[in-house]
Amino acid sequence: MIKAAFFDIDGTLVSFKTHEVPASTVRALHQLRSQGILTFIATGRHILTVNNLGNLKFDGYMTLNGSYCFIDLKVIYKHSIPPADISMLVNYLQEKANFPCIFVHENALYMNYINEQTTKAFQLLNFPQPPILPLTEAAQGEIFQLIAFFTPSQEMEIMPQLPHCQSTRWTSLFSDIIPLGSNKQIGMQKIIEHYGFSREEVIAFGDGGNDIPMLQYAGISVAMGNAKDAVKQSADYVTASVDEDGIYKALTHLDIISAHPF
Repeated sequence: MIKAAFFDIDGTLVSFKTHEVPASTVRALHQLRSQGILTFIATGRHILTVNNLGNLKFDGYMTLNGSYCFIDLKVIYKHSIPPADISMLVNYLQEKANFPCIFVHENALYMNYINEQTTKAFQLLNFPQPPILPLTEAAQGEIFQLIAFFTPSQEMEIMPQLPHCQSTRWTSLFSDIIPLGSNKQIGMQKIIEHYGFSREEVIAFGDGGNDIPMLQYAGISVAMGNAKDAVKQSADYVTASVDEDGIYKALTHLDIISAHPF
């Protein structure tokens, strides 16, 4: 029996076209909660940038690709990037190639500068632009994630210089750099361990490359119709796209909720 459901945000809960949660998804989430099934967010976003879920309530949040998890405002797991790796990145940006980068702190986000690529990404995701600080200031303090607007060739060059980090890319515009050993599977594990659930009692929904570890771990995994092929191949079931009531259709098809006319 399913006891918990995990949902990615962008392209899964929220449409890239409307930047809103479809009405069918809202209904599905309410049905899950009415049946006693806990619902959780599983996102690469920082909680300060989760601006597109309306009044929906969730039982917990796995943010920053599993690096920062909390329930009822209580942090149950966090994993930051070692300062040595941050120093190496700053040196690279200063000495070799300066690309836009968002430095994600526990309670704030900063970036070094913006360009056309960052503007395009912010518009696509309806993502609030972080404050701009000089590179050395933006990189001060504990960092939980980096959002690097670098090219694939720059990614191949710089990632070996960050030995305690890994890159997870779900869009051509940027990559999320997270601590080695963190991903959405780890975040899911921390949350279900908190509640005493098994992986077989969990369903997960996603559409991006950063969702694959979570989909491979969950008892039942669902890829959205708008997902890339690699994501679909990692899931147990492929549903319709976010704009075609994919979450509602999957949950009714799998008999987790009952179908009702709109």
